[in-house]
Amino acid sequence: MPAVPEAPPDSGKAANPATVPFTHGLTGVNISLDDKVTYGLLISVAIICLVVLLGRLGQLANGHIRLLLSVRENPTSVKYWETDKTSIWPWLKKHIIYSPLHKKRHNKEIMLSRAISVGTLPSRLHTAILVMYLVSNAVYCLVLSYHDKPQAAVLAELRGRTGHLAMVNMVPLVVLAGRNNPLIYLLHVSFDTYNLFHRWIGRLVVVQAVIHTIAWAANEHTAKGSGAVSQAIAKSPFLGYGLVGTIAMVLILLQSPSVVRHAFYETFLHCHQVLALAAIVGVWVHCDLGKLPGKSYIRATLILWILDRLVRIVRIVYRNVGRNGLSKVTVESIPGDGSNPACRVSFQLARPWKFTPGSHAYIYLPRVSFWMNHPFSIAWSDSRPTPYLSLEKEFLPDSDSELDIPKPERTTTEIHFVIARRTGMTAKLYDLAASSPTGVISLSGIVEGPYGGNDSLHSYGTVVLFAAGVGITHQIGHVRELLQGAANGTTATRKIVLVWTVKNTETLEWVRPFMDECLCMPNRKQVLKIMMFVTRPRSKREVSSRSETVLMFPGRCDPALILRKEVRDRQGAMAVTVCGPGAFADDVRAAVRSKGVMDVGTVDFVEESFTW
Repeated sequence: MPAVPEAPPDSGKAANPATVPFTHGLTGVNISLDDKVTYGLLISVAIICLVVLLGRLGQLANGHIRLLLSVRENPTSVKYWETDKTSIWPWLKKHIIYSPLHKKRHNKEIMLSRAISVGTLPSRLHTAILVMYLVSNAVYCLVLSYHDKPQAAVLAELRGRTGHLAMVNMVPLVVLAGRNNPLIYLLHVSFDTYNLFHRWIGRLVVVQAVIHTIAWAANEHTAKGSGAVSQAIAKSPFLGYGLVGTIAMVLILLQSPSVVRHAFYETFLHCHQVLALAAIVGVWVHCDLGKLPGKSYIRATLILWILDRLVRIVRIVYRNVGRNGLSKVTVESIPGDGSNPACRVSFQLARPWKFTPGSHAYIYLPRVSFWMNHPFSIAWSDSRPTPYLSLEKEFLPDSDSELDIPKPERTTTEIHFVIARRTGMTAKLYDLAASSPTGVISLSGIVEGPYGGNDSLHSYGTVVLFAAGVGITHQIGHVRELLQGAANGTTATRKIVLVWTVKNTETLEWVRPFMDECLCMPNRKQVLKIMMFVTRPRSKREVSSRSETVLMFPGRCDPALILRKEVRDRQGAMAVTVCGPGAFADDVRAAVRSKGVMDVGTVDFVEESFTW
């Protein structure tokens, strides 16, 4: 049995001498059962991950086979993939995987007022996993030896169980919070989903830590009377550091509600990191002083926390730090009508970057916001050759004979973002660029990433891309890649439908350079159809279709109406993706699940969201 700290010296006569042994050490703690429930919890988590992994592998294998057979110009092979060959998988997608918890609300925020949001609802699948995890933890905490034992012994066992499980749960808590979480790439599950699980596991850890503290305090008070709890904490570093960890967790819980997070995002983010480190260190020292079993879990937690940050630092330095300093940033303001101004932000990176459609990155602009970083979808990326004269001095010719020496080839990667003006950092950035005489400014910055971009659309014959507002930045990269694949014969793409909802036509300026390049690509007219819905046109003349493949409509789009038409005219399997406000995404999700869409053919749904 591991060594345990001695009981703190008693300042007076015990109120209940029989309870004293259960106030310290491992007396009453059922270590063997603690280990068993830990293994049970870890096995259940492993089973869930294995089921998701097998499902993902099945999807990837099916998609790869579909891609290989569909890239050939064979109408029969494309036709084969238009319908599912089993009724089980469509039912699972409609009622479990893509289903919201109730009716159609999922990512639409629940608003107490126009300024106060209390968050979003998890999907039906997310809820099922969360309920299983939380209920299993509750059962493990309550599996105690109630019979033929005094109350103090039961409380001591509860103290040991909740403390042990809190440490065990801190491992997935830290893993799921990491931007470099390996499960994202292994299971192809978005960071947003892991962030949801992170929040709920965090609440679970706080509850278990508080119960652990209360169970000890109850026995201490019963054994030694009033005032004994504070005296014991003051005299024992072991107890003091444990209390530090618990208080840090409680403070995290108090600042974690959506109302607080959204109102004070920057303050919340940095306070959260400091408090998380304080909680981990407090628990670490608490376990180290007490030589408690389970110390390996908190050690793993600290190592994972540090490792994630080290990886982030390495990525930042590698991508952004070069011979000429940090990445160069160009910010171009795009004036709107007062309601939708935005700016294009272009990063010239120090080293090449392989762009994947649907990916995002975190932007650091010290001149605008010294210590803040925010995630944004990457709208576009291109590689350009570095001008010869800008290369190092030793490559410049010094004589006629050196003119025939081949010039060294280098490329510079540029990535582009479209950032709508909101509040805080985005407002400062736009105002700074707009105040320039040319509307363009140059500064230094850092970009961290890329992250995401795990959903490949190459194997689908028909792809319908829904975007609302700045959500177009997530979709336009897919348009370019699929058009290139269709022209090169490397994707199964036969038909692309881009549906974009905007307030007015001035929003077109956000992505005009990127859209113009897409419209000039080979076979664009045969493959791509653009449907643009303008909700607040200034006149009917403003909303006029340019051609049969670029259509403009006044008012809001009806996703169900669009999808019912497109699923009838589909070629091959069909993918539907959406990026936009929560209410818009929920409408598209409901349309995918509606009658006449998913029950007609093979339709997969991908939603891009980023909630805090």
